[in-house]
Amino acid sequence: MKKTLTALLLLAGLNTYAQKEIGPDKWIKLFNGKDLKDWDIKISGHELNDNFANTFRVDSGMLKVSYEGYDDFNNQYGHIFYRKNFSAYLVVVEYKFTGDQVKGGPGWAYRNSGVMLHGQTAASMTKDQDFPISLEEQLLGGNGKDVRTTSNLCTPGTNVVMNGKLIKDHCISSTSKTYHGDVWVHAEALVLRDSVIKHIVEGDTVIVYNKPQVGGGSVSHADPKLLEEGRLLSEGTISLQSESHPVAFRKVELFDLSPYVDDPAKLNKILKLLQQRNKPKQKK
Repeated sequence: MKKTLTALLLLAGLNTYAQKEIGPDKWIKLFNGKDLKDWDIKISGHELNDNFANTFRVDSGMLKVSYEGYDDFNNQYGHIFYRKNFSAYLVVVEYKFTGDQVKGGPGWAYRNSGVMLHGQTAASMTKDQDFPISLEEQLLGGNGKDVRTTSNLCTPGTNVVMNGKLIKDHCISSTSKTYHGDVWVHAEALVLRDSVIKHIVEGDTVIVYNKPQVGGGSVSHADPKLLEEGRLLSEGTISLQSESHPVAFRKVELFDLSPYVDDPAKLNKILKLLQQRNKPKQKK
C-alpha cells in the first residue's frame, strides 16, 4: 500500500512539474484563431502583404488557403510568414487538405503544402520570387491509392547534412505513413538552431537532418546577396505555403526552446517532457 501511495504521489508530482514547464501558458499560439494580424503575406508576382484574391483567410477559427478568387493559378506561389524569427523551438501544426486543386496548378502540387523553417523574411523576398530560402517540412495528402509520405524535406535555396553527408537533393522522403482523404494530421518540427532538425508526424520522428545551410537551387528570383553558399542557418522565419491546393490549419503553435538550448541538462529535461505528451489520435 505504501509503495502504491508513493508511486501515485511521485506521478502527481511529475504531472505538476510537467504542467508548470510545458503547460498551455508556455506555448505561443502563432495563429490565434481570430485574425492574421501577426503575419505577413508574400505571393509571387505581388507586392508584400497584397493578399491576392483573399488567398489566406480566417474562416470558422481556421487559417485557410483558398483559391475561390482565382481563374488560373499562374505560378502564384504564396507564403504567410509569422513576423518573428525563432532559433530553437518545437512548432506544431494540424492541417487538412480540402476541395479541388485550382486550375493551372502543377501535378506535383496536388494536396501539397508546407511549413517553411529557418526562412528569410517576407520583406527580403523579391516581387517575383517563388519560394523563400528555407527548409520545408513538406505536407502531402494521399491520392486515395498510392504511397505518399508527409513531413518530407524540401530545400529551396538550401542544403542539409544527413548521416555526415551533404545532401543536395531538393526533396527527401520521410518514413511517415500516407494520409488519404480529408483528414486532420498532426505534424511537428523540432528545430535546434543549426545542430539538428526533426520532422514528427502523429508522435513519430520521420526524418532527421543537421547543419542546415544556404546552397542549391529550386528558388527563383531571390536576391543574390542572400545566396551565400554554405552559410549555416541558425534562425529564421516560419511560414505556411499556398501551392495551388486548398488547405486548412486549425492549430499553429510553438514552444520556444531558446531559454534552454545552452543548458544541455535543462534542454534534455524539457525535450523528454515534450516527447512524453500523449500521442495525438488521428482526427477524422
